Amino acid sequence: MQTMKHAAAEFLAGKRVAVTGVSRRPKDHGSNVVYQRLRQRGYQVFAVNPNADQIEGDPCYHDLASVPGGVDWVVIGTKPQTAEATMRECADLGIKRVWMHRGPGAGSVSPAAAEYGRQHGITVIEGGCPCMFNPTADPGHKAMRFVFTLTGNVPRRVLQPRTPRPPAPGHSPPAPQDVGPHGRQSR
Repeated sequence: MQTMKHAAAEFLAGKRVAVTGVSRRPKDHGSNVVYQRLRQRGYQVFAVNPNADQIEGDPCYHDLASVPGGVDWVVIGTKPQTAEATMRECADLGIKRVWMHRGPGAGSVSPAAAEYGRQHGITVIEGGCPCMFNPTADPGHKAMRFVFTLTGNVPRRVLQPRTPRPPAPGHSPPAPQDVGPHGRQSR
């Protein structure tokens, strides 16, 4: 496990970011706030919405696979019910960092999506907002970070992804029928 602050710094070091759930009606929409802030801070940001061709005057992509040149990380800003499909797309595309946005409510956090991501080698932040951490933070988001850390909506630690270890060269794992009840080789 790593601290949330350390994980956020690793994410924010990547400058190509896709934000899902960016709305055509941006007024106070969380994804749009994240999209705008990252863009203002010099990130190359790509809006993703399957129902839009343009957001805030910028091109919008219908899915992550359509983003030219790929991205370093993704902010999921959709309903939790769609987060798992997004996480599967990230795994298919080899994207290794996904942040599920969360403010005062449930946000975009899906435990099933987070578990799927970790099982496929993705570092997943389950809550909070990139705007709560430097270099994208502002005083309001920093105050929210303090409060939401106390309530649990911003995690204190980020679980590491699970990476299956490949067998050593020239070795293959024993066939399942060769393994006894305690994980030892049967004779």
